[in-house]
Order: sequence, then C-alpha cells, then structure tokens
Amino acid sequence: MINKADYYLLDVFTDRAFSGNPLAVFPHAESMTTELMQAIANELNLSETVFVSEANEANRYPIRIFTPTMELPFAGHPTVGTAHLLMQLGWAKREQALILEAGVGPLEVHFDEELACFTTARPAKVSASTLNRSKAASLLGLEEHQVISEPVLGSCGLAFHLVELDSLEALAKATPAPTLWASGITPSGEDTLYLYVIETNSGQGGRLRSRMFSMEGSLREDPATGSAAAALAGTLAIRQPGNGAWRWIIDQGVEMGRPSRIIAKAERRDNAPMTISIAGQAVIVGQGTMQIR
Repeated sequence: MINKADYYLLDVFTDRAFSGNPLAVFPHAESMTTELMQAIANELNLSETVFVSEANEANRYPIRIFTPTMELPFAGHPTVGTAHLLMQLGWAKREQALILEAGVGPLEVHFDEELACFTTARPAKVSASTLNRSKAASLLGLEEHQVISEPVLGSCGLAFHLVELDSLEALAKATPAPTLWASGITPSGEDTLYLYVIETNSGQGGRLRSRMFSMEGSLREDPATGSAAAALAGTLAIRQPGNGAWRWIIDQGVEMGRPSRIIAKAERRDNAPMTISIAGQAVIVGQGTMQIR
C-alpha cells in the first residue's frame, strides 16, 4: 500500500503563475488504485488531477484524468500541463513526439518553443443540443437576440453545448440558472456548457473569448478548457466549405481573474479526416507530498 505520493502543481494555458487553469500531476501513479486516484482528486478539489504511470515505451506514458467526482477520457489542460511537466522532468524529449495514452486514445504531443501542442485522438463531431436560442437565453439570463446562432453539441472526445453570444458584455453577464440547467441541459447527459464570442474572424480563424460551465453537484466555472476549445474549433471548421486550415486564439478565464490563452487549430485536406490540435504554455508553481494512511 502506498503511504505517500509526490505531486506537482501547474498553471496551464498561461506563462505566469496564478493565472490559467490549475492542475495537479502525480508522476509515479502506476501502483495506485482507481479508488485512491478518485479520492485524491476529490481531496485536492481542482478541476482535474492527472495520474501518470511509468513509460511502456520510450516517450509513451499512460495517463488517467480525474475531476473531484469522476474519471474523464480526455481533457485539454491536463494533456498540455502533463506534457510540460514530463519535459521539465526530463522524461520527454523536446525534439521527439510524446504520446500520452488517455482513455479516449493516444494523444500525440509536440513541443514548439514554449508551446505543447497535441492532436485530438478523435475528429470533431457535431450533433443537436437540447438547447435552442430561446432556452439558452433563459438559462443564461440574457435576451434571445444575444444568442446569435442555434446551440449545438460539439465533441472531440468530450462533449460541450456550444452557445455563441453577440458581445463581450453578454458573455460577462451570462449566469447559468441551476434550475433551468436541470431541465435544459442535464437530460442530454452532457453537463458542460461552452459560451463564446467571435471577436475577429479572417476566414482562416481569428480571436475568440469564451467561458465554460459544468455541473458536478454544483455549478462550476473553468478558467481554461482545451477539450472545449477543440470541440469549438472543429465545429467552426465544419461550417466552412472546402479544404483549409483555421487557427483560433481563445481567451478564457478573464471574468474569473485567471486569464488563459488557448491556441486551437483545425485542418481539412482531400481524402483525409479533419485534424484538430490544441496548444498552450504551462508553468510549475509548486510541489508536494500526499500522505496516505
């Protein structure tokens, strides 16, 4: 039985401490049980905690990702943060691809100067949301005209209700009502909501501002959500005709006082599935030891 476990704390999708999305990573987790991992994630109460097992090949590590209440098959900021940590520890080589084996499948990570960039294991999938413009506006305490397109459910392995708003003012004002959440979102089986505003659009991408909410017993807001950014980038690219490459800079967490920056890319070429990639920075802000009795 493990009696202690070392871990690192990182801030992800940022280049400075105390911004971005906090993450805990346990780099020696091969002997931990699922029950212990879930208990530790609940104790730390961060949006996600990652458990890394020893390499099964060079530059290839199994990982498991937990929220305080459940295991996730995939999440963006744990992937980026874990890649940065393994590189800092010397477990990964900057000049080689790093493979993180997550529940959704293998995630291939490359390093480009200060960025860790991964390609999603699954292509973007878009389906109907249980929300329409009217329901989304009511849920968020907004006017219907402030929701400027029909919400959809987008996923690259983890699904989000994607809701486009007309302004940064509407984005800042939006406050999901838990009672309307229970009737409008929970029946879909996907308790995650990603709000976004397109600030600039060049036709090959542009600048977005976003917020992400989830329901895990109570309403939570996330300062940076790579899996949601991947779903959104894929959804926006699917709406574009023909082949092409699109790059979006997504600012999230501003309203929380934890500004984050996510770079999301989508590319579609002849006779090939669309590829989605997410890139970001991360900084180590601390380390510690969990005592396990």
